Amino acid sequence: MRIAVLGTGALGCVFAARLAGQAEVWMLGTWAAGIAAVQRAGIRVHEGETVRQARVSASTDPADVPAADVALLLVKSYQTDRAAAWAAQVLAPDGLAVTLQNGLDNGPKLSAAVGQDRAAIGVTYIGALLIGPGEVRHTVDLPSYIGVTDATRARAQAFAALLQAAGLETRLTDDIEGRLWGKALANAVINPLTALWRVANGGPVETEERRVVLRALVEEAAAVARARGVKLPFDDPVAYVESVCRATAANHSSMYQDVTSGRPTEIDSINGVIVAEGRRLGVPTPVNEAVWWLVRGAVVTR
Repeated sequence: MRIAVLGTGALGCVFAARLAGQAEVWMLGTWAAGIAAVQRAGIRVHEGETVRQARVSASTDPADVPAADVALLLVKSYQTDRAAAWAAQVLAPDGLAVTLQNGLDNGPKLSAAVGQDRAAIGVTYIGALLIGPGEVRHTVDLPSYIGVTDATRARAQAFAALLQAAGLETRLTDDIEGRLWGKALANAVINPLTALWRVANGGPVETEERRVVLRALVEEAAAVARARGVKLPFDDPVAYVESVCRATAANHSSMYQDVTSGRPTEIDSINGVIVAEGRRLGVPTPVNEAVWWLVRGAVVTR
């Protein structure tokens, strides 16, 4: 099987390095330094006290990539339009494009680019920290979920089996929207609050004052999900998000890393979508809207 991993950041490196032992892997992205590092020395993934070294092909030009059985999108949500177009370019006619990105609006963009029967929306709970070009630390090793339909089931099963063989636990589900919104609730808290307060993931549960904001964000987002008819994969949304904060307490969120580095963030695809859906469905989301604008104002892009 040939896999095209779109994305040269932390998650892209983890998935590409793990899959390299099971398939022909191409890494495709716009970060020239990252691609050059992979071309020169491969990918280095720090896992506990060990370092995994993997060789994969890499390019900044989708025209270099032979037809892929799977195109795996692991770019930031604000890069999805470009990555989806590249996926359409490199994907074999009977291939499958899979998104495991953060955010709530990547699936429709991918489906529009490659066709609904060649697109699968997924969620990953794997965490990683970018050390430098082509080098990452794998910090959280939890399952990924891929949504399936009758049209995509066989191809998704084959890809999931490959991920399993690579040591990346993967489960298929007929209700990916529940998983997608479940993760979005955690992201809607951890990402903006850690970025704004400059704290690690455990920071939002450290004081009662912070937990007040956490609860408000979660309760608003859960109300929007319920209004959409989404069945969340947990009974108590606030308890779930607090448990994620504690379980990943020492980690720094991707949005924290983006804001402190002056990079664009994925806030529009997380809290921004929650606010937009709330407006559409008549569900108030004032706290989500406040943190949405605060994070948008935290990074000046020109």
